[in-house]
Amino acid sequence: MKLSQAHERLLRQATLASLSVAIILIVAKGVAWWLSGSVSLLAGLTDSLLDGAASLLNLLAVHYSLRPADDDHRYGHGKAEALSAIAQALFIAVSAVLVAIQAVEHLRHPEPLGSPELGIAVMLLSLALTVALLAFQYRVIRITGSTAIRADSLHYRSDLLLNGSILAALVLAWFGWQQLDALFGLAISVYILWSAVQIVREAIAVLMDQELPPDVSAQMLELACAVPGVLGAHDLRTRISGSHWFVQLHLELPGDLSLTVAHDLCEQVERAIIAAYPRAEVLVHADPQEVVKPRP
Repeated sequence: MKLSQAHERLLRQATLASLSVAIILIVAKGVAWWLSGSVSLLAGLTDSLLDGAASLLNLLAVHYSLRPADDDHRYGHGKAEALSAIAQALFIAVSAVLVAIQAVEHLRHPEPLGSPELGIAVMLLSLALTVALLAFQYRVIRITGSTAIRADSLHYRSDLLLNGSILAALVLAWFGWQQLDALFGLAISVYILWSAVQIVREAIAVLMDQELPPDVSAQMLELACAVPGVLGAHDLRTRISGSHWFVQLHLELPGDLSLTVAHDLCEQVERAIIAAYPRAEVLVHADPQEVVKPRP
C-alpha cells in the first residue's frame, strides 16, 4: 500500500472514531444529566454535543482535503483542514460560554443533585473512551501531521481534563459539597475557551503559510548539501497544507554541468528530503554557482 493511501485510511478512521465517541458520550451524558441535574454534567453534555458537530464537520473537511489536486487547486485541498479547525474552535468557544452561563446560574440558585452515582459511572466511561481515542489520534497525528486531527485531539485533551473535573465535582457533591459542582463548571468553561484560542492560532498559521520549524528547514538544507556534487543550497521556502508540506529551494551547482547531470542532482536532493520527511513535496531549482550572489 502506498504511503498516501495509508495516510488517507488513517485520517478517515480517526474522524469516524471521533464522531462515534462523541455520539456515545452525548447519549450517556444526556441521560445522566437528566437524572442528576448536575451543572458539571451539563457542561460535559454541551461539550459533547459540540464535539459531535465539530467531529462531523471534521469528517467532511478531511474527506474534502484528501481530494487530489485539480486544475483549480494545484496545491491540493489540504487547507480545508485548517478551515475546519477554526470552525471547531468556534464550536468550542460557544460551549464555554454556555457552560459559564449555566454555572453562574447554579451559583446564584443552587439545587441538590440527584443520582450522582449514575453521573460518576458515566464519567468513568467518558474517561476510558477519551483516553482510547486520544491514543489513536496521537498515532494518526504522528504519522500524517494532520491539522484537523490535531485540532480534534486538542479539544478531546480538553475533554479529558473536563471529564476528570466533572468526576471530581460529582464525587464531592456526593459527599455534600454541592456548591463545588457549579465552581468546577465555571473553571472548566475558562479552560475550554483557552483551548479554542490555541486551535485558532494553529489554524491561522497554516492559512497564512507559516514556515516549518527552523530546525526542520535547517535539516532539509543539510540533506541537500550532503548530496555529492551539490556545492550549496539557499532560498529554502516551506509551507503546510493539511498533511502535506510544500518545499522549494535553490541548489548551487558547477556551471559546466550538463543539463542531464544537473537534473539528476536535483532529483537526488528531492529523494533525500522526502526520505527524511515523507509528507514533503519538493521543488528544486538549479543555479550555476557562478551566478549565485555571496550571502552576507
